[in-house]
Amino acid sequence: MNENDSERISGLLRDEGAQPEDSLEDSDIIIINTCAVRQKSEEKLYSLLGRLGDLKRKKNITVGVVGCVAQLYRSGLIEEKPVIDFVMGPDNYGQIQDILANQTDEKIVSTRWRREWHEVPSSKVHRKRKTSAYATVMEGCDNFCAYCVVPFTRGREKHRPERHILEEIRQLAREGYLEIQLLGQNVNSYRDPETGFSFEHLLKGVNRIEGIQWIRFLTSHPKDLPASLARTIKEAKKICHQLHLPLQSGSSDVLEKMNRGYTKEEYLEKIQMLRSFLPDMSFSTDIIVGFPGETEDDFEQTIEVLKTVRFTNIFSFRYSPRPRTAAAKIEDSVPFAVKRDRLLAVQDIQKQIQLEHNSSLIGKTEKVLCIGKSKKDHRRYSGRNEAYQVVNFHSDLDVIGQFVDVRITSCGPYSLHGEIQELIEKS
Repeated sequence: MNENDSERISGLLRDEGAQPEDSLEDSDIIIINTCAVRQKSEEKLYSLLGRLGDLKRKKNITVGVVGCVAQLYRSGLIEEKPVIDFVMGPDNYGQIQDILANQTDEKIVSTRWRREWHEVPSSKVHRKRKTSAYATVMEGCDNFCAYCVVPFTRGREKHRPERHILEEIRQLAREGYLEIQLLGQNVNSYRDPETGFSFEHLLKGVNRIEGIQWIRFLTSHPKDLPASLARTIKEAKKICHQLHLPLQSGSSDVLEKMNRGYTKEEYLEKIQMLRSFLPDMSFSTDIIVGFPGETEDDFEQTIEVLKTVRFTNIFSFRYSPRPRTAAAKIEDSVPFAVKRDRLLAVQDIQKQIQLEHNSSLIGKTEKVLCIGKSKKDHRRYSGRNEAYQVVNFHSDLDVIGQFVDVRITSCGPYSLHGEIQELIEKS
């Protein structure tokens, strides 16, 4: 979502004649797009602002902080860090040209929420890649998980009209994009605000668009994932058989404290249901260790789920209290050293699972969408397979933006390596 926001901001700036620079020192305007999900990301922001303070004493620059940290702290951020000239929340990016046109020394805070969806034309988005594109379907979240700051930084759920989504994707298909990634904090809950149609209806509409070959979506909430969605994935041939389904904890007790709305058993039932429709379905997930009150037994249950599901990839984090969340009012009772050791244990086990899975692919041929090439070796390319795994391979032809068949010859825990077999014609 933040990457997509940055593409929108970049497009709006370019529309006004601005051009990107390769270094901070050569820039007149520096905009920092922030994430508030973890404390570590905030710490990186404050460190960068310190360096920008030194730069601002040497030259006249405009510094803006946008995104979730901006929305969370608002005017308090400027009060604490006077190097900042403006603060802007995710609901206000359309005002960025007006703010930058302001020639006074006045500090600006723009963090008002909109109840209605604000449409940004696709032509205003400067996309980094020419093959795979994001398309936002909804923003915000109504779930209020105990640890999560998103409802306070992205607001309550707002759903984009289906006709606008499909119009944008048709345009992307005309421009040659092959893969679409539908974005939302909880895409399963999507309802077209104009017709009431469900997320499955939207997926079927995207599946019918000529030119698009792969469809992905994230993020899905386990409690809102019906069998009808699995059936849609099976029937709509363009939807990748890969799903990001956040677990967070393998302990039902911890999940209840987190206000996740499902138990460990219910999560595993969802996995089983999906695999009954789609035996080749691959899964990625999120794991939080050290949530307040997490016992050693709770943690071992998380390890058990990892070994049972055998995720293709995980994103794992130590719990850190976030402002305004319910969990922030609870004593952060798990010592840092315990959190660290549990995180390392999760990552070590998952590393072995991924290595075993990747090794099983050696000798097989994978369909890969090539998205880039090495700067050091002009014959070395990189892409992703349907399971969203990184695949590196050599080719004498420039195959960026094309589907290729790659025979896997070796692997590590985090990527696959192979040799190109042939190009796959665009349908």
